[in-house]
Amino acid sequence: MPIVPSSYSPPLFFKNGHLATIYNGLFRQVKNPVQSRERITLSDGDFLDLDWSYAAPPHQKLVVLLHGLEGDAQRPYITGSAKLFNENGYDACAVNYRGCSGEPNLRYRSYHSGATSDLHQIIEHILKTKVYGSIYLKGFSLGGNLSLKYLGEGIQIPTEIKGAVAVSVPCSLRDSCEQLLTFKNVLYARRFKRHLLAKLRVKQQMFPELISTSDIKSIKTLKDFDDVYTSRAHNFEDALDYYAKCSSLQFLNNIQVPSLIINAADDSFLGKDCYPIAEAEKSELIHLEVPKYGGHVGFWGKHNICYSETRALQFFDSLT
Repeated sequence: MPIVPSSYSPPLFFKNGHLATIYNGLFRQVKNPVQSRERITLSDGDFLDLDWSYAAPPHQKLVVLLHGLEGDAQRPYITGSAKLFNENGYDACAVNYRGCSGEPNLRYRSYHSGATSDLHQIIEHILKTKVYGSIYLKGFSLGGNLSLKYLGEGIQIPTEIKGAVAVSVPCSLRDSCEQLLTFKNVLYARRFKRHLLAKLRVKQQMFPELISTSDIKSIKTLKDFDDVYTSRAHNFEDALDYYAKCSSLQFLNNIQVPSLIINAADDSFLGKDCYPIAEAEKSELIHLEVPKYGGHVGFWGKHNICYSETRALQFFDSLT
């Protein structure tokens, strides 16, 4: 039932999905909220860095922000979200995944679209060290898939978690990967691959027994990267096994808190399987909004506040 009509209609320039994507990814600037960094130690001895920003006290509500592939907590789509939430009474915890906070992580493994064990540890840490009556998740792209999988994979979710918003979500990882391998996305794929390979070369220096130069040279596409590194480092058989087990689509029916998915119709990263229309139609909790425009994590908005930011705030406020 919750197929949500969208009123989003940007100016003509941003009705081009690629321009919307590129502007928000490369050119948008946000005056960052004041942040403080906290490093936490994970159960395997590795670390994560959390960038905190705060609303005026009292602090009763928290939003946990989860970035996309090769992002970090300083990306404008994260800091823009944190700033808006802070101004409206929410503290913000912006997560940097393993190896994404400016220095290599300690283990051979890193992060991936289904690494919910790290998210569980983050939430547990927050609940042990802070006092919040309501916690919300907001994830972008890979982070959106991660948050939805976390909510629906069958592990008990703390009662403090009241809802989620997932933006530009590759609900089917295989479908999204196939889109990224097409000509229309060649520039994005090259950029992702360049950043991923740079990190993998650092991993090779740290763990030469686990990754060889010939392995790295064999990586021609993003799928190759998942075959050579992601699957092996995180105990999947291969890239397809990783995509099958970690796609959030199969977990949506199990989600027990209100969740809004915002996937633009002109998002070149998403194929038809990334729009969970059937799941939303039969759910009371999964809300799907498919704006005609927005690109991939684009959604330009007036006063440098993206539509996906105001929409997430509106959705979470409606749950309180």
